[in-house]
Amino acid sequence: MLDASSNDELPPIPAKRYFTIGEVSDLCGVKPHVLRYWEQEFPQLNPVKRRGNRRYYRRQDVILIRQIRALLYHQGFTIGGARQQLTGEGAKDDANQRQQIIRQLRGELEEVLAALKR
Repeated sequence: MLDASSNDELPPIPAKRYFTIGEVSDLCGVKPHVLRYWEQEFPQLNPVKRRGNRRYYRRQDVILIRQIRALLYHQGFTIGGARQQLTGEGAKDDANQRQQIIRQLRGELEEVLAALKR
């Protein structure tokens, strides 16, 4: 789901257990206020909150934020559309498309194999 081409300009995620909102902002190329807004819009994004309501993001949160960023900024989804993609409603359509592509490729490969056997 995460578009590799949109991930090229982002730095690698360090091997840490928790990240502050500032670190996540730098890692994902998104301002902190946008991260706080996305927390309200995407129920999957739920960082650990500690003393003083400070947010600490886990590695999977950073990966999810990068997926959201790719959906919104590079693939042109709206907030609602990105939410659907992440919850799996859009993933069903993707799975059907993938199955059709696989069937088509398999047919083409079988034709090539038959031609090579001749």
